[in-house]
This record gives sequence, structure tokens and C-alpha cells, in this order.
Amino acid sequence: MSQGSPGVPGSDRDGQLDDRELGHTAIPGAGAPPQSPRPPRPRHGGRRRGRSDPNAVVPEAEFTSYYGRPVVKPSPWTRDIPLYLFSGGLAGSSALLGEGGAWTGRPVMRRAGRLGAIAGLVGSFYFLVNDLGRPSRFYNMLRIAKPTSPMSMGTWFLTAFGLPSGITAASEVVRLLPDRVTDPIPPMLLQALHACAKPAGLVAATAGALVSTYTAVLLSDTATPAWSGARRELPVVFAGSAASSAAGLALLAVPASEVRPARLLAVAGALVELGAQVPMRRSMGIAAQTLDEGTAGRWHRASQILMPTGAVLAAVSRRSRVVSGLAGLALLGGSLCTRFAIFEAGQASAKDPRYTVVPQRERAQARASANGAASA
Repeated sequence: MSQGSPGVPGSDRDGQLDDRELGHTAIPGAGAPPQSPRPPRPRHGGRRRGRSDPNAVVPEAEFTSYYGRPVVKPSPWTRDIPLYLFSGGLAGSSALLGEGGAWTGRPVMRRAGRLGAIAGLVGSFYFLVNDLGRPSRFYNMLRIAKPTSPMSMGTWFLTAFGLPSGITAASEVVRLLPDRVTDPIPPMLLQALHACAKPAGLVAATAGALVSTYTAVLLSDTATPAWSGARRELPVVFAGSAASSAAGLALLAVPASEVRPARLLAVAGALVELGAQVPMRRSMGIAAQTLDEGTAGRWHRASQILMPTGAVLAAVSRRSRVVSGLAGLALLGGSLCTRFAIFEAGQASAKDPRYTVVPQRERAQARASANGAASA
């Protein structure tokens, strides 16, 4: 017999495969048993479990986003915006406090409130236009009035607040000028200016309430998780913060004989702000963690220290100018820190996708449970 066929290694004289090539021991009179496939090697170096293992569980998947990118795009706003929020709140509440001084016969408080209102308004315009980049963009927003847009309505609120605040501030500046400066001005013009200041003060105080709180609606109308979650309580927090800042300015500028309304407003504003933050954190859900972490956490902790400290100092200041001044600084600083804390918390919640996805899953599960209960 010839040797094995060429090109077929391991073949014997009959042209059959060698037992060594088959990989098993040949049994005389029986065909070759089928070779069972080799079990696959477990991945990741783990031990392979059988199907009947009762302890075999699927590990919980670690949450991640698509390519690690945020689900919600963070706002392009710069730090001019929290300064804009602070100065706008200060302006609106100062106008309200100044009008209270006018009606209760407190001329120094009236002057401090009206001048504080115009100063806050100028600062608010500056920070807003600086963030927009060009002044023409603010003008373009005045070309239409869109009730469904908080930005459009806020622009008109600022404009409506600006004219009466300017009239009242001009009246107070004229009163401060020496006679040698005001003598060339016709007396009839001065009398008309002071007469217009009274109704203008009422209009400014009314519009000031809107200016103090509309910025909260501006934030909560976005898709940013921390801001949209706090949409019900955020206007209350901003109102209390604005009242505290206006009271703090009055405590710095008004003598002890006229400062009592400012002390009461300081305590009330601090209580409103701190009290409203409790339900606000519940409404924010998991996004409330941003108020305790990172940059937002530092601003928030500072506000939680400065605001109650200022309220306590205002309550016990009585006739001490030093204590009143310290209370005013603490209240102004606490209000500023609150605005920065809210702003930074919103930016942080937009950058981390879990603050968007986790509440969505919770709402979906709640709806599914409600539908299941209704169908049962």
C-alpha cells in the first residue's frame, strides 16, 4: 500500500484519520463520538456561573450618559448674571422701602431707598448688557412684548421701573444740592419735579415688587434641573433675599432714629428666605445636592451664616450704629451669596446628567404605578 495521501497529514494506509488527530481513543467497531465544543472562557476574569445558580444576579449598571456628555446644555451665562440678579432685587426692594419712608415721615430712609433703587437699577442694566455683549440686544428686546417669555417681560419691567425711579432719584439729588447750584433752576420746575416724585414713587414701588422676583421666573423657566425643580419656591426665596439686601443698605445709611422699619424688614426677609429654602430643597429632589457641593456649596454655606447673623444683629442693634452697620454688611453679603449659590447650583445640575435622568425615571415609575393602580 502506498503512504498516506499527500496534503492530508496523519492519514493511515486506509486513508482514515489517525486516532491522535481525532483527539480521542478509538473504540473498535464503533464510530467516532462527536467532540463536545469547548466551553467559552468567562470574560473579565470572572468565574462562570451555571444557569441553575440561584445566586447569579445581573450586576447593577453604572449610570453614564452618551459619550459622557451632559443631557441638558448649561446656560451660556457668565457671572454677570448673579450680579444682575442681586442688583435687580436690591433696586426693587429699595424702592419699596424708600416709599415706606416717604409715607411715614422718614426723609433719610426715603432718600436712601430712592437712591439705592436707582443705583441698583444702573448696576442691573450694566451687568445685563455686559452679559448680552452689545447694548443693541437689549434695545431689540424692547421691539416686541411677549407675555410667554420671562426675558421679554423682565426687560419691560426694568424699563417701566427705570423712569419713575429716575424721577424720584432726581428729586432727592436736587434736595441734596447746595443753593448756589439750584438757584439758576426755575422754582416752578423744581416744584414740578418734587410733585411728580410722589406718584412716581408709588409706581416705582409697585414695579419694584416685580423687578425683585421676576428673575426667579427667568431662571426656573429653563430646563436646568436645579432651577426648574424649584420653580414654585424660588420667587419667594428671591423676594426674601431682595428685602434683606434693601434693609441691609438702609441699616448702613439711615440713622437709628429712623431705622426701625428697616430692622423689621431685615428680620422678615431673612426668615422668608431661609424658611422658603426648606420646601425648595424638597422640590429640587436629587438636584438639591448641588447646593452642598463644589462652588455652589461654598456660596450656600456662606449665605446660611451671613443671613441669620445679619438678622440677629439687626434685631438687637437698637441705637448702636456699629451693630447696625455690621448687620447691614452681613445682610448684603448673605443676599449676594444666595444669588451666586442658586446660579452655580443650576450650572452644576446641568453639567451632571444624573440630575436630569434620575428625576425622569422617578416620574416615569410614578406614572406607571399610578396607571397600574387605576387599572386594578
